Amino acid sequence: MAAARQWISRHGRRLVVALPLVWLLVFFLMPLVEVAQTSFTVARRGIPPFAPLWGFDEDGFFTNFNLENYSLLLDYWQDYIGPAGNSLRLAFVSTLICLLFAYPMAWWIARSNPRQRAILLVLVMLPFWTSSLLRIYALIGLLNPNGFINSMLIFLGVIDTPIRMMQTDFSIYMGMLLTYLPLMILPLYAVMIRLEDDLLDAAADLGASRVGVFVTIVLPLTVPGIVAGSLLVFIPAVGEFVIPALLGGPEQIMVGKVLWTEFFRNRDWPVASAIAMLLLAILALPIIYARYQDGRETALDRAEGQGGTS
Repeated sequence: MAAARQWISRHGRRLVVALPLVWLLVFFLMPLVEVAQTSFTVARRGIPPFAPLWGFDEDGFFTNFNLENYSLLLDYWQDYIGPAGNSLRLAFVSTLICLLFAYPMAWWIARSNPRQRAILLVLVMLPFWTSSLLRIYALIGLLNPNGFINSMLIFLGVIDTPIRMMQTDFSIYMGMLLTYLPLMILPLYAVMIRLEDDLLDAAADLGASRVGVFVTIVLPLTVPGIVAGSLLVFIPAVGEFVIPALLGGPEQIMVGKVLWTEFFRNRDWPVASAIAMLLLAILALPIIYARYQDGRETALDRAEGQGGTS
């Protein structure tokens, strides 16, 4: 018993870290490796619907490695690269819209008294307690030609004919805002709650206007929250499937719909895997850039600290 306690005290920290690492290895890294392998092989009938990338048979070692799936993406770029670009555009604009709405809301929550702050945070998290599909269908009821918004505008005499809001970029943006706004608010709130009131008061006492305080103090100190919230919104928005399928039209085809079509309708898993790897490479760019900026800022802070001590 004493030996077991001694072993746990010595290796307990490693065990706590090892468990999630094993989980990520089995359920994240291994499926990712499988998708990468599938993207370099060929499709076939049967289960699974693709040939093995490599193996051994009666003749010895064999491989089905090829780059035809990636060359196919380039040859038919309108069908594959086009939706990927459309996904990036819609996701980028949706991220900006979420940021414009979330920034003042997060600031209001962070500057509220503790009792109101708790209530407001619950209201922010409240949409996650209901199905996203139900929220999208509720939005459809608002944006339809015979929905609440058009009916109310016609009743008030503002318009004579219904405004087309469904199957447009506007409906996609509204769906993204409804779904991902809390993911932008929470990182911003986590940064803003740590801002000291004395710092803002000192800047105001020194003659800085509200705009000056925001530009010189608040905005630079909340950049980490902006980056974190933008990544939390942008990355899942690029691969979104439900929102464009229900709210968008033929002009709003995103890469998630293309992936679903190749996997389940065409049963061409190698091409779908190549699209997934292309999407992964695109999404890795902002993450690598964010890590690079964090490393650069850390190096600059260390250099300034060494310069100050010397």
